[in-house]
Amino acid sequence: QLQLVESGGGLVQPGGSLRLSCIASGITFSSYTMRWYRQAPGKERELVATITSTGGSTNYADSVKGRFTISRDNAKNTVYLQMNSLKPEDTAVYYCNAVHERNWSHAYWGQGTQVTVSS
Repeated sequence: QLQLVESGGGLVQPGGSLRLSCIASGITFSSYTMRWYRQAPGKERELVATITSTGGSTNYADSVKGRFTISRDNAKNTVYLQMNSLKPEDTAVYYCNAVHERNWSHAYWGQGTQVTVSS
């Protein structure tokens, strides 16, 4: 059965760092484009970062560009989000998303992990 499980969230001070992980099971991970989204209270879910199935291309929201890095390890079925220079505005629930590169009807979501940036 398919699972996307996020971990690594928590409370961090402004300027600090966190690394989020998302472990996939039940899919051929190397066939999926992976994304991180986030949703803050009272706001719509927004796309944070994207990485292609091979890891050869990445894209970032303007709000996190230069601070966040998305990466993947297909041997471990894992996608990461390294978050540096964190700001209070980064506080949100972060979600992992997988979409098949050839069949866009195959799309999956994790349950989310809370990130809180506060002094």
